[in-house]
Amino acid sequence: MTSPKFLRGVLLLPAAALLSGCNTVLMSPAGDLAVRQRDIIIVSTILMLLIIVPVIALTLIFAWRYRASNKDAVYTPEWDHSTLLELLIWAAPLLIIIALGALTWVSTHKLDPYRPLERIDAKRDIPADTRPLTVQVVAMDWKWLFFYPDQGIATVNELAAPVDRPIRFEITSTTMMNSFFVPALAGQVYAMPGMETKLHAVINKPGVYDGFSANYSGAGFSGMRFKFHGMSPEEFDAWVQQVKAKGQNLSRDKYEALTQPSEWVPVQYYGDVAPDLYQAILNRCVQPGQPCLKDMMDQPNHKHAASETSDGKTVSKSWAMRARKTDALLADALCTADNTSQFATRLSGGPLADATLRRAPGEGLTQ
Repeated sequence: MTSPKFLRGVLLLPAAALLSGCNTVLMSPAGDLAVRQRDIIIVSTILMLLIIVPVIALTLIFAWRYRASNKDAVYTPEWDHSTLLELLIWAAPLLIIIALGALTWVSTHKLDPYRPLERIDAKRDIPADTRPLTVQVVAMDWKWLFFYPDQGIATVNELAAPVDRPIRFEITSTTMMNSFFVPALAGQVYAMPGMETKLHAVINKPGVYDGFSANYSGAGFSGMRFKFHGMSPEEFDAWVQQVKAKGQNLSRDKYEALTQPSEWVPVQYYGDVAPDLYQAILNRCVQPGQPCLKDMMDQPNHKHAASETSDGKTVSKSWAMRARKTDALLADALCTADNTSQFATRLSGGPLADATLRRAPGEGLTQ
């Protein structure tokens, strides 16, 4: 006859097989910022379990103690109040809420992704003369483009950084809202067209880590992945030289070709990058003749003045007068993927493609 212990072991095998494939990178990260975020998860969970576990235990105890077959249980139908019990019921959750609120307040400011780092890890502060590594991130359809402005290189779907050196990420997108996420390094940060978000982080252990998009962005979303390499300073310098030696030239024309939607894109290196290309992407003025958003914003009320384009030319007043519509459409296009694609397609042909875009009530973008 089969023993109950054996049956329980057999029933647990499928669960064990499923759990064996779990990646616990969030609980064992390699970057100080991610470690501190993990600690918040652990502390918050423990604080909440201080209420959850006793409640579950008491529920089971009460159900057993006051079961119908237990004649020894005291039946007191007229009981209605206990000061001690009321204090326990209200004081314990209140203290937990206060503790969680304080933890949230402090961590929200300390771990703000826009805030420059103050330490390398729990035991080391950042030396005063340390210069962060700047990486400019562009979320595309459906790949990641990384610029290293200080090194003069760019890569597609491969990211590298020296261990124990602060990294300053400047993040934007080409057509639609996305999310930059390397779980071992730090929390996810959104990428939006025409806007720039920031993330300060540091990797403390050498290795190869997964990075991906954490925000659904269309058909090629599942293949929008890259590898993040944590290297020694010497290995990083050698990697930069390798990119320069093997890389192509990333001109504005080649960038335009790169913007075409593609899935599961292999790693690509660019050893030479067109000047100010990232800023042109951010300000949506890669093509000649397009006015940059930052120049439009500088104009009083966006009209009655001409603005300068990415190639130094001056555009007519009509461009500036239509800038307000462009601003509204940028925000409106983020609402749906379809609207974003339509907007990006028309904008890529020139500022508003020499046409006035309008939106009828309850409809998408139309011309």
